[in-house]
Amino acid sequence: MEVHLTPELEAELNEIATRTGRATDELVRDVMAGYLEELAVVRRMLDRRYDEIKGAKVEPIDGEAFFESLREREDELLKQRSPR
Repeated sequence: MEVHLTPELEAELNEIATRTGRATDELVRDVMAGYLEELAVVRRMLDRRYDEIKGAKVEPIDGEAFFESLREREDELLKQRSPR
């Protein structure tokens, strides 16, 4: 398999390899293994959350309403902290 990197990524990879004394192919393998494991963890979490929503174990919330409540709480905190 071939991997094509931008010149910037390749330079960064080479710099890390030089600094750590590890081969670039070893670094790429480690990065990909870590990324794929993280992706699998996220996928399992999303599948579990989807099952919980579909099974009515949790109730979904409206995204806009959630962010509006965050903005309101932030505004309230800022009002409390502002000098009088």
